[in-house]
Amino acid sequence: MTDMLEQGASWLDDQRHQHMTRSVSYTRGASTVAVQATVGRTEFEQADEYGIVHKTESRDYLIRTADLVHDGQATLPKRGDQIRETDGTITIVYEVLSPGDEPVFRYSDPYRKALRIHTKHIATETNP
Repeated sequence: MTDMLEQGASWLDDQRHQHMTRSVSYTRGASTVAVQATVGRTEFEQADEYGIVHKTESRDYLIRTADLVHDGQATLPKRGDQIRETDGTITIVYEVLSPGDEPVFRYSDPYRKALRIHTKHIATETNP
């Protein structure tokens, strides 16, 4: 018997991937892979040692788990990887990063079909 919820989640992920993505480059060291990603955001709240709550917003990229392949191997996001998003003559560079001890990614569905990768803006480049 098939899992109807998993089938529904797959269908929704296919729709997101088909209609709500843009091409970005995912880089780890010298290896770069082009992937389709949906842009999102996550708000984090952390209390410091004085009890003051600090809010941080992350730019997130939702990428199919199966699409993140480096050097022929499926991989998961790591702190320090970079995502480059080009818009016309501008390339915006984001580092895979999250505040404090938060993980740098989480699965966006119970079937682990897509990753929600947390990033921070580190550079803006002008393309010739």
